[in-house]
Amino acid sequence: MDFAARITRLPIPADPARGQSALRATGIADPQLGDLIQGAAGCSPYLAGLIEREADWLADALSHEDVVARETAGFEELTADALGPALRRAKRRVALWTALADLGGVWRLEQVTGALTDLADRAVDLALRAHVAAEQARGKLPPTDADAGGIVALAMGKMGAGELNYSSDIDLIVLYDDSVYSPDDQHEARASLIRATRKAGATISDNTDQGYVFRTDLRLRPDAAVTPVCISVSAALAYYEAEGRTWERSAYIKARPCAGDLAAGERFLRELRPFVWRRHLDFATIQDAHDMRLRIRDHKGLHGRIEVPGHNMKLGQGGIREIEFFTQTRQLIAGGRDPDLRVRGTVEGLARLAEKGWVPSEVAKELTAHYREHREIEHRIQMVNDAQTHSLPNSAEGLDIIARMMGAGDTSAWSTRLADRLTRVEALTGDFFAPGEQRARPELSPEAEAMVGRWRSYPALRSVRGREIFARIEPELLTRLTAAAHAEEALARFDAFLARLPAGVQIFSLFQANPQLIDLIVDICATSPGLAHYLAQHPEVLDAVLGGSFFVAWPGVVGLRSQLEQMLASALVAPGGGYEQALDAARRWAHEWQFRIGVHHLRSLIGAEEAGGQYADIADAAVAALFPVVAAEFARRHGPPPGRGAVVLGMGSLGARQLNASSDLDLIVIYDAAGQDASDGPKPLAARAYYARLTQAVITALSAPTSAGRLFEVDMRLRPSGRQGPVATSVQSFRDYQMTEAWTWEHLALTRARVIGGCGAEADELADEVEALRVEVLRSRGTDPRVMPDLAEMRARIFAAKAPDGAWEAKIGRGRLQDIELLAQCFALQAGSPVRVAQGQLRIGPRTGLIGRDQAEKLASARRFLWGLQCSGRLLTDRPIDMDNLGKGGQAFLLRETGTASLEDLAARLAETVETAGAIIDDVLAEAKVQAQ
Repeated sequence: MDFAARITRLPIPADPARGQSALRATGIADPQLGDLIQGAAGCSPYLAGLIEREADWLADALSHEDVVARETAGFEELTADALGPALRRAKRRVALWTALADLGGVWRLEQVTGALTDLADRAVDLALRAHVAAEQARGKLPPTDADAGGIVALAMGKMGAGELNYSSDIDLIVLYDDSVYSPDDQHEARASLIRATRKAGATISDNTDQGYVFRTDLRLRPDAAVTPVCISVSAALAYYEAEGRTWERSAYIKARPCAGDLAAGERFLRELRPFVWRRHLDFATIQDAHDMRLRIRDHKGLHGRIEVPGHNMKLGQGGIREIEFFTQTRQLIAGGRDPDLRVRGTVEGLARLAEKGWVPSEVAKELTAHYREHREIEHRIQMVNDAQTHSLPNSAEGLDIIARMMGAGDTSAWSTRLADRLTRVEALTGDFFAPGEQRARPELSPEAEAMVGRWRSYPALRSVRGREIFARIEPELLTRLTAAAHAEEALARFDAFLARLPAGVQIFSLFQANPQLIDLIVDICATSPGLAHYLAQHPEVLDAVLGGSFFVAWPGVVGLRSQLEQMLASALVAPGGGYEQALDAARRWAHEWQFRIGVHHLRSLIGAEEAGGQYADIADAAVAALFPVVAAEFARRHGPPPGRGAVVLGMGSLGARQLNASSDLDLIVIYDAAGQDASDGPKPLAARAYYARLTQAVITALSAPTSAGRLFEVDMRLRPSGRQGPVATSVQSFRDYQMTEAWTWEHLALTRARVIGGCGAEADELADEVEALRVEVLRSRGTDPRVMPDLAEMRARIFAAKAPDGAWEAKIGRGRLQDIELLAQCFALQAGSPVRVAQGQLRIGPRTGLIGRDQAEKLASARRFLWGLQCSGRLLTDRPIDMDNLGKGGQAFLLRETGTASLEDLAARLAETVETAGAIIDDVLAEAKVQAQ
């Protein structure tokens, strides 16, 4: 490497005589190298001393870039006593080499900090291994096959991120893997590894006549005031699970195993991941980070106007820590949901945040430039006397030296530019932690004031923290609620939403950091009491709005299933995970996607038909992804599914891909034991009992309430023989039943049946067979002359059993959805058609002469209108539609979705549609009766 040819900048010697003296000691004749050495030594007494001490080494060393590897080669063979002096010599040489590469612009900032970090990693690893080996040689450490006796050092802070500064302390947490020692050896191993850690720390940090390697800080370990310098992995995990604080979460963003048993360190960090990276978008950390910033400033006396003399480049306003906090806090907010944000470096973190839309790209670029220059200034402050300081000198002479080291001849101009940069960083980061002035609270009616006055008694506002955060967002919330199109309703619904919230810190922090969510909650409260109730039950779904994909194209059932399968797989193997955690993950996943559909429908991004298909996609993906997971859990006790396996059929609206916000799932499970009498497992079961109990497990997995709520209600009554029949049916029994015993209504139901998931060795082949059987049954039984008479009789029983549920009923009753869809199913059955969707089934009627084309089109139009009313109404409420309870916002939504101008127009169109459709169905059935006679 031609070091001289890569020099891009030069320091200006503040003391030329000292610089010339240092250069003479080296004997270096190259003019470019000479100017660099004179500038470095002329500004820094420390560097001048290093140059003279290592003069014989320096000239040749500058031609080799791998300075850390070269200067520590062979150190593994050294004894613990010999290692200390060798490391101190290596430190001097690496410090000199990197200083010259830094000052001359030969290396970028990341290369400088990377080399310093590499030396720290190497020193800590050598020291730990040397002293653990000494403990083993003395017979003090119980034998184990673990690397380095299971001890591991975690590099924290700047060392963990590969960002050590020139005179940095190194922050370490030293742990040992207690699982590699027997219970009887635990006490002895612990004592021995504590001794090794103390001695290793002294080897690195003691300041001898040869200097020191790195000042070492072990105080970031759990409960440092009462715990030893090396603690067990299990004790550390127990501490973080029970007592871990936000600053400790932030610290672990940069944590990295750097010495000793690296595999044990990686295992520990994997176990700790749920503590560091929260599943929800964690906006409450903003306040924690802001409070920490203020405490640091108070402690250090760093408030007030920005002045360059004496300014702390690390902790002061606009300093390095501001940029690091800004970056790390955003990473903590979103990193639980997006692993791509879990990077250690500040510059890389800003780049990732910009890629993901969490920070504007121009802000990320500007902060990166400021961060790099701030770090370079920090290095020069420390290079002067190898002092662990971050503050610029107070004196004019001292500032001149720092400016000269930066290559600036005009200290005043340099200082002005730096002050501008500090002010700019303070502005860019300060707004995030402490937003500007809040708007004034709007005037409210006496009734509204009374309602708002009750809020402090709600569970979400009982904590001091919750009240503090809510106080900051309350004026904005009230302003937007009172400005809504239907303000009184919006406020009342928000009151109901707030009353149901079990806790408020996270969601209030979410609103504070993302004001656009306030618009969304106002929109929901002004329009949809049903969606507002859903949101109160599952407030965490608001995370999805900010997750980056809320408004992108619908992924379809294949994409949804793939996403859920990955989430389930992660939940099953994650530390602390398992089957129950996988069920919770499925519920959270479904709640987020269902909420997205509701919001998109509410905001006219999709219509009722599209919403119905999307709700069905979620159900399809959930059943298809969970069935194998349930089967695998069941197989642990009872062995794999006997024979070919089982498939689950979606029936009714699920089969037809037409669900709404409150639909349950109609399912049938069909299996084929293929002659295998029983399962082969620790607790074998007869084939019939196996599949019956597996089906019950699937039902439980789908419908049981867990800590994350409920997934779906499940209805199995469409199985053969209804409630009296087994919950799982063999494919042979299903064929026999459908061909010889099933009623017409069961054949009608089969027109909508659809295989949506399965488990077992040959589930795909079984699915194909079941679909072929379905079509065979339809073609065989659809020619039965009793089909139409049975439909007429069934229709009469339905009307007698249940009248329309209110004036706005769209589903049950003559001429309504169920009536139209039963006729459509009849067409599909009589034609032996595999078509499942009602609109497609209605088109079969004219082709087979069962109905006139004009009549079929009128029924199709009626079905679309009624489905729009039904699907939209279920988004607003899971009860019969009561226009007074819906309020003006809900009424306006229904009018928009049905294309009517007023409630009177909607009532008139509903009556006309129902009468027209009912008359057509009456005529079709009457005609069929005449022909049958």
